[in-house]
Amino acid sequence: MTAYVTLIRAVNVSGTGKLPKEDLKALGEACGFEHARTFINSGNLLFTSDLAEATVQKRMADKLADFFGKPAAVFVRSAREMAEAVAKNPFGDDKPSRVMAHFIDEKPAQKMIDEARDVAGERMALGPRLIYVSYGDGIGKTKLKLPAVKQGTARNMNSVAKIAELLAGME
Repeated sequence: MTAYVTLIRAVNVSGTGKLPKEDLKALGEACGFEHARTFINSGNLLFTSDLAEATVQKRMADKLADFFGKPAAVFVRSAREMAEAVAKNPFGDDKPSRVMAHFIDEKPAQKMIDEARDVAGERMALGPRLIYVSYGDGIGKTKLKLPAVKQGTARNMNSVAKIAELLAGME
């Protein structure tokens, strides 16, 4: 059994739509995931499954498309991957609430950071299927444009650490 989290893009903030925690949990259970639970009301479903990551992603994407009536981006990470995201955070000197892990589907490459525009003090680094961004003065003031993460989803390092901790307890 593998402990996973699905990170759904733009839930309850903008874009994708409203998805109450109870409905997200029910969707996970309908996918056949075990021990389904949510973490904060922003599209994070933690669960265990014997299914491969690609199957987990497809099942959840299909259920969400039915729920919303349109596709929703879903990113899947194992407990090991979330622990690795925490351990490899290169910006431990910044407040965790100001460091975002931008989850993407592909392995990041330096050119993704090189394509960033309107950089004004933000620091960026590649991670395991994610790009870290330290927003220094806070994300609310940034003008940073990072095309590589446009179709991804982000969580601050406080959330990433808590999800990793919860997943570790599920394995």
